[in-house]
Amino acid sequence: MTEITFAVCGVTDAKKGERLIVLNTLPADRLEELFKKLPQLGLPNPWVPRRNQFFHVDALPRLASGKMDLRTIRELALGFTARKENEEKVD
Repeated sequence: MTEITFAVCGVTDAKKGERLIVLNTLPADRLEELFKKLPQLGLPNPWVPRRNQFFHVDALPRLASGKMDLRTIRELALGFTARKENEEKVD
């Protein structure tokens, strides 16, 4: 089975309508390398997630069939988003 490192999910954003959340399994140093390379990929600006939209997970959820569990990925993305918003309110 191929190792999947990222799962990207769109979640509702009060200001922009939608934003991307990226769940990843990369160690911090490899993620830093990615951040340096992202601007060079030529992606349209709305498709380039910001640093604060990347969240580390130990493993990406999978179904018994081995396929990615999209429902759980979305739930995780929403959970990370809610926590981040709560942290920003406290600051």
